[in-house]
Amino acid sequence: MLPLTDKYLPWFILREIPGLSNRACKQLILKFNSPKDILNADPCRLSRIDGLSPRALKGINNYKKYREPALIYLNQVLSRGFKITTLTEVSYPSLLKEIPDPPILLIYDGTLDSGSPCISIVGSRKATMYGLDTAEHLAGRLSEKGFTVVSGMALGIDSAAHKGALKSSGKTLAVLGSGLGHIYPRQNIDLYKRIRANGAVLSEFYPETPPLPAHFPRRNRIIAGMSAGTIVVEAAQRSGSLITARLSGEYNREVFAVPGSIRSSASKGTHALIRQGAKLVENEKDIIDELGQFVHAQSCLQRKESPLKKAGPVMDKIQAMVYKHLDPYPIHIDDITSGTGMESRVVAAVLLDMELSGLILRHPGNYYSKSEE
Repeated sequence: MLPLTDKYLPWFILREIPGLSNRACKQLILKFNSPKDILNADPCRLSRIDGLSPRALKGINNYKKYREPALIYLNQVLSRGFKITTLTEVSYPSLLKEIPDPPILLIYDGTLDSGSPCISIVGSRKATMYGLDTAEHLAGRLSEKGFTVVSGMALGIDSAAHKGALKSSGKTLAVLGSGLGHIYPRQNIDLYKRIRANGAVLSEFYPETPPLPAHFPRRNRIIAGMSAGTIVVEAAQRSGSLITARLSGEYNREVFAVPGSIRSSASKGTHALIRQGAKLVENEKDIIDELGQFVHAQSCLQRKESPLKKAGPVMDKIQAMVYKHLDPYPIHIDDITSGTGMESRVVAAVLLDMELSGLILRHPGNYYSKSEE
């Protein structure tokens, strides 16, 4: 038997035993230290373990019948070049070990760095431009402070968070609700490759597992569990992101929420979180104030900010008039023209100059907003 097969096969056998939950597996590992010792334990001693069902006990005592399917799944992982980390390894996310039901093994593609603190950024798939810009901006700033940005690689806020970390040359982790052989959504295959090169894409599911709806709440507990805090940027009243936030609170981690427009349905979930006690986020400093202890001292020294305040944008009189009619939410050029009273061609020229100088951002459909910078 190959070294990796010998090392990981007992873990995969535990995964195949009927009725043996992640919660029970964690208790068994704490008692017996290794899956080999669990599989070879005295039945009487096993029967005294709290939370171990008769079905699971019977499965452990007859574990050899699960060896063949476990070996098939293990070979699926190894043959595709994916990596494995288990509950007892240093590479396994340290905070994730603390939740009641951590997955006993994770399958991943890329590099896991257990030394960097993690912060999760989640939100709506149908995000507004404001939400996308905010998620990308926060992810970039937090990456610069030494955080690894964790999200679910879904469309919308998740993708923006990953891209923000990558844009700042930071590390990011994507947790999937499917196996690594079923990248979901398919539109994010290129993003998957970029994340793999600057972090890792991981899953508790076998490679050929499809993205079924029931898998995503399980995925969310991993996102919340491995993070020191969870930031919800945009979320409707019924949203999977709110599940992640709830789990984060249950795990005694910090929960943050970004406020949005009172007229936007995408902000109803985040506003509800704030009413329930989530910390309101206006910029990355609100998060650093709560989680600064997780950032390595060396990272803080390397990224020490200048005590001088950054000068504000330099604009001429006409640019200042146009800028006054913008805000962080994208506004259509017709509304800007109406508000300033200027000719449309003048407004278009001014907006172009300001876009090129980085003062404002242009969005699809001739919408403009103030730059986060």
